Amino acid sequence: MQAIGLATLRGYRQLGVGTRLGLGGVILMTLVFVIGLISLSLGPVDISISNVTWILLSAIGFATPEFDRTEQLVIEQIRLPRIIVGASVGMALGVAGATMQGLFRNPMADPGIIGVSAGGALGAVVAIAAGLTSIFFLALPVFAFAGAITATFLIYGIAVAGGHFSMATLLLAGIAVNAFLGASISAIIIFLPDNEALREILFWLAGGLDARGWEHVRIATPLILGSTALLLVMARDLNLLMLGDDEARSMGLHVGVTRIALLSIAALATGAAVAVSGTIAFVGLVTPHVLRLVLGPDNRILIPLSALGGAVFVMVADAIARMVIQPAELRVGILTAFVGAPFFIALLIKNKRQVFAL
Repeated sequence: MQAIGLATLRGYRQLGVGTRLGLGGVILMTLVFVIGLISLSLGPVDISISNVTWILLSAIGFATPEFDRTEQLVIEQIRLPRIIVGASVGMALGVAGATMQGLFRNPMADPGIIGVSAGGALGAVVAIAAGLTSIFFLALPVFAFAGAITATFLIYGIAVAGGHFSMATLLLAGIAVNAFLGASISAIIIFLPDNEALREILFWLAGGLDARGWEHVRIATPLILGSTALLLVMARDLNLLMLGDDEARSMGLHVGVTRIALLSIAALATGAAVAVSGTIAFVGLVTPHVLRLVLGPDNRILIPLSALGGAVFVMVADAIARMVIQPAELRVGILTAFVGAPFFIALLIKNKRQVFAL
């Protein structure tokens, strides 16, 4: 059975780039569509998939049979924006993870390396602790996004100090800044007198998609789609960087500018995701890693399919999180960590010699 699986993988990799991309895209887009329909039907109010379909068709102008208007409200105002936000967050984390792993040439890399998640977390914690979320509805995502981008550029600034950019310095700066931001969050939590705010902080840090509406879609989705499109355009440049700096320069690539551009775009995508979902672990680590084992390391294929794979991962996790302890909800970030950590460890042990060689 294992021999058949390896033969299938080798045969798939012998197909052309367009064929592999098209085949993988069709499979993953079908999964996104099917999981989306199922997710729209699940919840405290069960709605049949046929009714979900009629409601969606009605929303885009098709004539449909009569359906329950309460169900329409649940779908259009509660579940649909939540699923769109979840898919967008998964896309962002998937493409950012694939980009970071390619840049560092390390399958253990993820968007957290450049401080985005920790910076976003600190921004959100400050907004909650200061009571701004009760004054301004969008204070939390705005502060989270600002914190994510600020932390990223702080790490960049350290990495380019002295006029020379170093990936090793970037990595070490990321570790130091992440530790500092984590300590700052802990200090706020320890000294925060408001128990309700403390509970809100802990819920946000666990990562989740509850109470996500069309406002969150409008905040995050344009940034995520734009960042994903830019990373798709730069996939060939990332392939060249993976060959090594000297090889990339010999092929006409401006290595420093390209690397900083890729890091900045990945940070933008991750910052937008963190701003509306909190910290959802392992999506940016596991998704591109698994797909690389199947697809190979070509980023022209890996980046777009990591976007779809990340969307599938988060949508499935959210559907399970909503159903597993009804009427309460499990936090999506807790579920992805519980599932992702042991799965990734097992995958790493099994394939540690094949990660980039496949």
